[in-house]
Amino acid sequence: MKKLIIVFFLGFLSGSLFSQEENKNYTLGGYLQTLEMVWVPTNTSQWLTMNTLSNRIDFRWYSGDKIETYVAMRNIVSYGQIPFDFYPYMADLSVNDNGKLDLTHLITKDSSYFMMTNIDRAYFQFTNDKFELVVGRQRINWGINLVWTPNDIFNSSNYFDFDYVQRPGSDAILAQYYTGMSSSIQFAIKMDKDDKTTYAALYRCNNWKYDFQILAGVMRDDIVLGAGWAGQIGCAGFVGEGTYFKNKNHSDSSGVFVASVTFNYSFKKGLFLQAAILFNSAGTTQNAGQEGMFALDKEISAKTFTRAKFSTFIQASMPLSPLINTSISGIFNPNDKSGYFGPSIDISLNENIGFMIMSQLFMGNTGSEFGSYGSMLFSRLKWSF
Repeated sequence: MKKLIIVFFLGFLSGSLFSQEENKNYTLGGYLQTLEMVWVPTNTSQWLTMNTLSNRIDFRWYSGDKIETYVAMRNIVSYGQIPFDFYPYMADLSVNDNGKLDLTHLITKDSSYFMMTNIDRAYFQFTNDKFELVVGRQRINWGINLVWTPNDIFNSSNYFDFDYVQRPGSDAILAQYYTGMSSSIQFAIKMDKDDKTTYAALYRCNNWKYDFQILAGVMRDDIVLGAGWAGQIGCAGFVGEGTYFKNKNHSDSSGVFVASVTFNYSFKKGLFLQAAILFNSAGTTQNAGQEGMFALDKEISAKTFTRAKFSTFIQASMPLSPLINTSISGIFNPNDKSGYFGPSIDISLNENIGFMIMSQLFMGNTGSEFGSYGSMLFSRLKWSF
C-alpha cells in the first residue's frame, strides 16, 4: 500500500509542479483517472465490479532543435470482484510485455487487487531537414482505418481497449526520409520478446487527390506485401488498406489476405457517420468465438483481428454541445449473427477534467464471435495536466 501511495503522489506532484513551469527545453504532462467497470457475464444475473486507478506521465526533453527524448509511463492499480472472484490470473496477464525489453512490472498483488507499472514510450528522435531517425520504444502507426488496420504490422491496436488511447509501443528503429511535400520513404525494424523480427519499408505519396502507401517486408514468420489509400468520393471519405501474408517457412502453404474499407461522411451540424467492412481470407464462416471475455485483452496482429471471414462496423457520433459528445458504434458478424453495441457520452467538466459513461454490450449464441463476452458498463473521471 505504501508503494501505491508513493507512485500516485509522485504522479500528482509532478503534474502540479512541472506543468506550472515554462521551460523551452522540456514538457511534462499526463493524467490521473479512475475507471469503474461493471460486468454482467453471459448466462448469469450476477454483477461483478472492478475499479482501476491510472496515472500517466509524459516527459519530452528537447536537446537543441534536432534531438528529442520522449519517456512515458503508466501506473495502474486495479481492485474488486473480477480479479478476486472470477479471474485470479488477471495480474499476470496485465504485465505481459511483448517488447524485446521487459518494461512492464508487477509492483504488488493480493487476492483482490494488483498494482503495475509500464514504460510504453522511451525513445530518442533525431531530425535533420528531410531525415528523421527514431530509436527505442515507440509507436509505428502505418494503419489508415479506425477499427481494423491490416497495414499496421508493427503494433496493431485493439479497438475494444478504448481506455488506452496512446496504444502499445514497439522496441524498434524507424528511419524516414521526406522525398517531397507529401511523399516519404520509411524503413522500420523491431524485435519482440520471442526474438522474432519484423521489418519493412513503406512508401507514401499523393496523386489524384488521394494519399497512397505501399509496403513490403517481414512480420515475424510472414512475408508481407500491403497497400492503402485515403481520399474522397464526392463529399464522402473513402479509406482502405490491405495486406497479404505468406509464411516464409512453408512454401506450400496458402497465403492470407486481410483487407478493410471505410466510408465516412460529416454533416453540417456535426453528425459524423462511418461504416467499415473487414475481410480475412483465412477466417471462418462458422462460429468465430474465442476463449471468453479476456480474449478482448489479448495481443492482436494485423493478420488476426478476428477469426471471422467477414466483419462489419458502423458508428455515429454527434456533439450535443461544445462540452458534450455522444457516440454509438456497432460491430456485426454476418455469418454467426453475433454483434457488439457500444453507446457512450463524453462530458468536458472544464478544461482539464472529463467524465465519460459507455457500455460494451456483446450479443450472440454460445460459440459465436461475441456470444461469450457478456455486457460491460464503464464510467471514467479523468484529470489531465
